[in-house]
Amino acid sequence: MFKGILRKSHFLGTKIKSLRKRNNLTLEDLSIRCIQIDASSAPSVSYLSMIENGKRIPSEKLVNSVAQIFQKDNKWFYDESLEDDAIDPTPISNAVKGMPLEPGFLFSDNLLQSAIPELLAQTGTTGRQFAHLLIRAHQESNQNRFPDIERAAEAIGHKQFPLSLDNILTITEELKMEIRWFNKTPFKDKGDTEKPLNTLVRSFFDAPNIVYLNQDLKKIPARLKFDLANHIGHMVLHGGDGARAPQVSGGRTSGRRHDADSPNMDAKDVLFAWRDFECSYFASALLCPKTPFRQFLAKHAYSIDIGDKIDLTTTLIMRRMSSVSPYPHWHYFDAYPPGNLRAVYRGNGIPMPWGNMTMLSDPCQHWAVFRMLDTKDPQPSAQISILITDQEKKLYCCQSIRSKDAAGNPHVLCTGIDLVPALIAQGIDPVNTINLIEEQCNKNNGAGEIPDNIKLQLVSISKILNIGWIAEGTKREATIICSRSSSCPRKKHCLGKAKPKLTSQLDRIRESLVM
Repeated sequence: MFKGILRKSHFLGTKIKSLRKRNNLTLEDLSIRCIQIDASSAPSVSYLSMIENGKRIPSEKLVNSVAQIFQKDNKWFYDESLEDDAIDPTPISNAVKGMPLEPGFLFSDNLLQSAIPELLAQTGTTGRQFAHLLIRAHQESNQNRFPDIERAAEAIGHKQFPLSLDNILTITEELKMEIRWFNKTPFKDKGDTEKPLNTLVRSFFDAPNIVYLNQDLKKIPARLKFDLANHIGHMVLHGGDGARAPQVSGGRTSGRRHDADSPNMDAKDVLFAWRDFECSYFASALLCPKTPFRQFLAKHAYSIDIGDKIDLTTTLIMRRMSSVSPYPHWHYFDAYPPGNLRAVYRGNGIPMPWGNMTMLSDPCQHWAVFRMLDTKDPQPSAQISILITDQEKKLYCCQSIRSKDAAGNPHVLCTGIDLVPALIAQGIDPVNTINLIEEQCNKNNGAGEIPDNIKLQLVSISKILNIGWIAEGTKREATIICSRSSSCPRKKHCLGKAKPKLTSQLDRIRESLVM
């Protein structure tokens, strides 16, 4: 009898542990999810660990909660079958990867440092724009996890969440930072766009410890908190040396450093861009410390419009998701009309819908972020998309929302995930799933109803990942998207007629001779 109980506890614990690891949840994550479903039966972290190691047998109520979290039948936990362990729980990294370039010696440090400034000058690329490309690649290769900056922020904020404006002001006092206010209204600045944008200088830092804040920020506490947290980051990480750009909304946010005079690349452009990133990441980690913010997101099923509850901007909420979520396959876009990307993160390898330095002539019109630019609807909108390229087919779900920056410019924020790793983790064939959705889309000119059996799969994934807008996306038509409209994969081309592929005269001569 005793051996039977031990065997039962071993299989139960092993199955629970396998499910938890396959879905990248910590013991604390699973404990919190159980509390949300049934607090009376939810285990502590230590008790859950003992269950996983076969030292305790979970109650029937707890098994019910775990089954609901991972969308399993209760009987599965008792059948003493471990066949699902064959699924590799190791996360699949879909972050954008580089390519090997030959001959390798041409890409040595010395040659690159000599050639890059001239290359940028000849192509009209600013040092700041180039730095943003490098920083984005660094983010994506690290899947937006920077534990050293996290620790620095947690040491200052003591993982308190949420932090009020008074809490932030107390931290500035402890760091002996002085706050001064100025009054400057938004002005028009063409900057990097064809159409002038409202531009607002929100704040700037003056060494060794003075922060200048625009009076307009008093009207928007969420942005005031972020700017203060950003400058606290500069004080903590860089000793308040003042070597950083002013914080600006609108206008010239992606071009030259604001005090730059030379048309050529300046080393400070790169330094200032990197420091902007570091301080911004610090501010996010200070205002949204990883563990309590992760719990907050779980409580609200990753809703993107929950910032109003705690005086945080939607931008911060959406960008921070990719850093704290146990699921690593995220992307994020911040788009300004008619099609400029101000911020990009592609930890799931999604291609760019258009360029963030120059406008493209053929962006795909069916990307959710692109379509949202042309609407006036202020409500969040979810979309399931099939991305088709020459190499593969991918399945994404995203949620987009219209917003306004501190200068009053409209823009669209979009966050999304790659669904393929989630399907694989549950033993579902993603190729079959994508093909069935694509078949329905092709019957209806590229956008179609998701088949009922696939809806059930995706709703199940939504519950397992605890991301509510995946289930919302299944209520709408799925859409076929592509990297460029000129290479549209739809049976009925989205531009009406595909542009013929151009072949150079040299290629034609070569082909005729080879033939």
